[in-house]
Amino acid sequence: MLSNTLEYEEQAVSHTSIYMAARQLPLQNSYRTSPKKAWTTDRAKTCSKQFGPEQPLYGEVTLDGGRPTDITYGVHKAVGGEGDYPVPGELLCAALASCLDSTIRIIANRLGIELQLLEVSAQGEVDVRGTLLVDRKVPVGFQKFAVGVRIDAFNKVETGKIELLLRAAEKSCVVIQTLRAGTEVSVGRIVEP
Repeated sequence: MLSNTLEYEEQAVSHTSIYMAARQLPLQNSYRTSPKKAWTTDRAKTCSKQFGPEQPLYGEVTLDGGRPTDITYGVHKAVGGEGDYPVPGELLCAALASCLDSTIRIIANRLGIELQLLEVSAQGEVDVRGTLLVDRKVPVGFQKFAVGVRIDAFNKVETGKIELLLRAAEKSCVVIQTLRAGTEVSVGRIVEP
C-alpha cells in the first residue's frame, strides 16, 4: 500500500505538482510517524479597539496565526443590525468557500491539473425566528448551506478527472466536514487573575 502511495506521489511530482508535493510529503511522513504533530490550533478573538463593548451593532475580530489581522464585523439586518459590514454568517460562508477553494487548488496541483478558472460560492440559509425567540420550534443556527464550484482546466483533462478532483476536495475540506459532522463547542468564562 505504501509503495503504491509513493508511486502515485512520484507521478504527481513529475507533473506540475512539484510545489505542493514538495511541501506536503515531508509533513505527511512526519504525521505518519508522530500523529501528535498533526494537531494544530487556529485562533480568533474579538477585541474592542474601534468599537467598545457597549456598542451592540459592531465589533472586531482578530485572527491570530502569527499575523494578526483585524476584521470589523456588524450585525445582520435580519436581527436589527445595519448590514454595512460583514456579518458572522458571511464570515462563516467565507470560511466555507475559502476552505474548499484552497483544498481544490492543492489537490489539483498534486494531480497535475492546471486550473484556468476556479470560483467557489457558499450560501447559508437561516431562519432567524430561532435566535430572536419568535418561535421556539425553529432551531438557532443555519439550516442549510449550498456550495457551487465553477472550474475549468487549461488543457483537456481526462473525462471524470475534474469530478474526481471535486469529490476528493469535498472529502478533504475541513470546514465542510466540520459542518457536516457537527463539532463539540465549549463555552466558558475567562476570569483574569
